[in-house]
Amino acid sequence: MEELDGEPTVTLIPGVNSKKNQMCFDWGPGEMLVCETSFNKKEKSEMVPSCPFIYIIRKDVDVYSQILRKLFNESHGIFLGLQRIDEELTGKSRKSVSILSAMELIWNLCEILFIEVAPAGPLLLHLLDWVRLHVCEVDSLSADVLGSENPSKHDSFWNLVTILVLQGRLDEARQMLSKEADASPASAGICRIMGDLMRTMPILSPGNTQTLTELELKWQHWHEECERYLQDSTFATSPHLESLLKIMLGDEAALLEQKELLSNWYHFLVTRLLYSNPTVKPIDLHYYAQSSLDLFLGGESSPEPLDNILLAAFEFDIHQVIKECSIALSNWWFVAHLTDLLDHCKLLQSHNLYFGSNMREFLLLEYASGLFAHPSLWQLGVDYFDYCPELGRVSLELHIERIPLNTEQKALKVLRVCEQRQMTEQVRSICKILAMKAVRNNRLGSALSWSIRAKDAAFATLVSDRFLRDYCERGCFSDLDLIDNLGPAMMLSDRLTFLGKYREFHRMYGEKRFADAASLLLSLMTSRIAPRSFWMTLLTDALPLLEQKQVIFSAEQTYELMRCLEDLTSRRPVHGESDTEQLQDDDIETTKVEMLRLSLARNLARAIIREGSLEGS
Repeated sequence: MEELDGEPTVTLIPGVNSKKNQMCFDWGPGEMLVCETSFNKKEKSEMVPSCPFIYIIRKDVDVYSQILRKLFNESHGIFLGLQRIDEELTGKSRKSVSILSAMELIWNLCEILFIEVAPAGPLLLHLLDWVRLHVCEVDSLSADVLGSENPSKHDSFWNLVTILVLQGRLDEARQMLSKEADASPASAGICRIMGDLMRTMPILSPGNTQTLTELELKWQHWHEECERYLQDSTFATSPHLESLLKIMLGDEAALLEQKELLSNWYHFLVTRLLYSNPTVKPIDLHYYAQSSLDLFLGGESSPEPLDNILLAAFEFDIHQVIKECSIALSNWWFVAHLTDLLDHCKLLQSHNLYFGSNMREFLLLEYASGLFAHPSLWQLGVDYFDYCPELGRVSLELHIERIPLNTEQKALKVLRVCEQRQMTEQVRSICKILAMKAVRNNRLGSALSWSIRAKDAAFATLVSDRFLRDYCERGCFSDLDLIDNLGPAMMLSDRLTFLGKYREFHRMYGEKRFADAASLLLSLMTSRIAPRSFWMTLLTDALPLLEQKQVIFSAEQTYELMRCLEDLTSRRPVHGESDTEQLQDDDIETTKVEMLRLSLARNLARAIIREGSLEGS
């Protein structure tokens, strides 16, 4: 059995005397329960009082650390990603990766040809970097070969050297050849000659000040030297080195023999230019591109959509590149951003389309429209619409009205977008929708808030009526904070004004400001701002004021209340109005009327006596 490196750490439990009493424990999945027993270690027959507590011993207390919990959460996401990586690289996900790689390939080429606008000489350097970036299997192959015990004897050694030469990485190829020379003294001489040819190949480096004419002259001399070595059969004893020499001479047949290592025609194109015309002019690129494609395919297969896009780029036909990308790619993300970049570089000859928008705007509109179809990406689409001067505003208004307002949080996001852009009609529409949802859910406070925000007088009146009806049924108001703080918003509709003022009457009454409350109550009735259906409620609210020891209503105010009561009881009901009919038929209402008449008469007498006494004094 394997021995422990050291004694396990002792965990002391406060309050537990393990030396005196026996311990009882039970293991759990991540913790242990510990307690003292009633048995004494020394005198086992005697039972003594034990500790009354049960202790929980946890192994991993770090999980309760807030900082470490964040770490655990983040590492959980990485863990799941690693477990699912195989699943994600199959089917549609693998296809998506391939499409994204093609997009990057096209984008980088467009940067070189349309934005960098590199002249002859530096142009080839950019194309070499482009190929090296997108044909990167050589790095894993190099690691595999160099990691072996004897690199020069590795099965893929010469494949690696050939790929390095095909990509113009001649310094690395020389280093590999030095390993072959060390391992095989018989071929050391020809390896050194090949290394010298690689070292002396003239290439226009970024910091070099030599002219193109000087470069072409040096390259011609170097090319003639390579020809002499081939004619002299210097490398005849090594087919691999002879094949490398033919590649460096730009021999098309030798290059096509390396189809598997080249992997695609544009790699073949750049290698062909490197070893046959390193100072190629941009205007001649499309001739080489077309011929390279034809040679590489050899009539065995037809060009793929990606091939057509790259050909259009080598022909410097920007519009054709955009057209081919639009046809080949499944969404507008790539073409929209590429077109926008080219437009900002003043390279896109914008021409108005039949509906009045230019190509850049058309593609941005299409891309933004696609984003609006997604439940969360629509927020990104808003910014794209903002930067479409012709039709962006109209398109945003149309699309934003179609966003499903599933939650109030989402509705607030949409509303904020509309308010920031002064989209008044859309703001009103959204607020009305939310107000109607709140009414259906009997959330009157929220409904009133949204109707005020929408400045919808009719809906505010409807919600106010619901508030008043609710008050009549329950005897109290809901959402008092909202009603108490209506402020100028109460002027939106007469009914909302009445609701706010009626709540103010109750507040005055609660504060025992009876005179102010009485004046407000009377003004609500005489100004006809109160709905007729609510008059009896207002008159009933006047009863406690009429019965106060102190006279609250003056004689004139009492006459006004009497007139309102008589108007309510004697007026014939209009068609569809059943308030007075219910009043006459209902015994309870009749009792209310009698009580009001009695209180009003008594208050009138008290008021006349009081006012007469005041005049007499």
